[in-house]
Amino acid sequence: MKVHYNYLPQEFSDTNEIFEKWGSLIQTTDFTLGAFVEEFESKFSKYMGARHCISTNCGTDALILSLRALGIGEGDEVITVANTFYATVGAIVACGATPVIVDCDERFQVSVEEISKAISENTKAILPVHWAGASPDIVNVVDLAREKGLYVIEDACMAIGGFVDGGRPGLFGDVGAFSMHPLKSLNVMGDGGMVLTDNDVIADWMRKYRNHGMVDRDHIEFWGVNMRLQPLQAIVAGYRLDFLAETVEKRNDNAKILDSGLVPLKEFVTVPQRIPNYYETFSLYMALFEQRDRLVSFLQGKGIEVKIHYPVPLHRQKAARRNCIVQGVMHNADYQANHLMTIPVHQYLNDNHMEYVIACVNDFYK
Repeated sequence: MKVHYNYLPQEFSDTNEIFEKWGSLIQTTDFTLGAFVEEFESKFSKYMGARHCISTNCGTDALILSLRALGIGEGDEVITVANTFYATVGAIVACGATPVIVDCDERFQVSVEEISKAISENTKAILPVHWAGASPDIVNVVDLAREKGLYVIEDACMAIGGFVDGGRPGLFGDVGAFSMHPLKSLNVMGDGGMVLTDNDVIADWMRKYRNHGMVDRDHIEFWGVNMRLQPLQAIVAGYRLDFLAETVEKRNDNAKILDSGLVPLKEFVTVPQRIPNYYETFSLYMALFEQRDRLVSFLQGKGIEVKIHYPVPLHRQKAARRNCIVQGVMHNADYQANHLMTIPVHQYLNDNHMEYVIACVNDFYK
């Protein structure tokens, strides 16, 4: 049996509706922002319950735009976590600020305690990550930030469609950044991103900055850049949004089967704690496995396309030596980098696929 990691051929096996709307777009020649982008932004902001959606060319742009909108730049420190994708820290560096990297907890989420230790007189913001589609203790992160007078930019790139105590990831802080990379819970045919905020002033600035600072065709208010979402991708995003709830529900169903099936292997496997009232998107299903590297080879030989996210945490990357502050010892991040394995749980897999994975893991440890 094959358990594929990449599900895009199935995701876009029927493109008739997308192509039909692309045809309408082509007839209008509305290729830069315009009605189709505005339609998606309105649809997504209503779905999430936010006042403003500002779409961008990619998730990295969404992070950079968020940081710049809050005036973060040279001389400022931004606290984030060691076990995230490169874009989180790269966005901070792109703004001229200094990333301060702290350890994660046993749930693979940023540690509130470690954030507290890392706050200095130069700290301007906290950038928590909803890693793998789960969520950190975001309420206490925001409470700490408010107490210290700091901004909160949520990297919710993997958490579209999730909940935290009834609230949406990305809407707890000042701004939330999202990605529509092809393997996210809401995806497009390439790259795409967006920022959500309830702040009218921030939203107005971001709309101008992502479009060169333009007020209209003939006037710019300040120097900006091109971070615009392509209208072709806005159409794809709006189409896929209709299937988002179903997508996340199926990923949760598959994850529950794995959670249950791996319990008897607790001597070798550690599944992260699932918090009541937290609804994950399972952009990644990760657990800790003894003899991880041997297990990866074994499962791949069985047709199960497992991955590692990531074998080298950010604080050990060459790039981090130049302009990052590493706060404390990264016990959890280092341990997890050597034991984490990602198992496919996407919406095109079924119970039989999950049972096959469990059986193969059992065979390995026998």
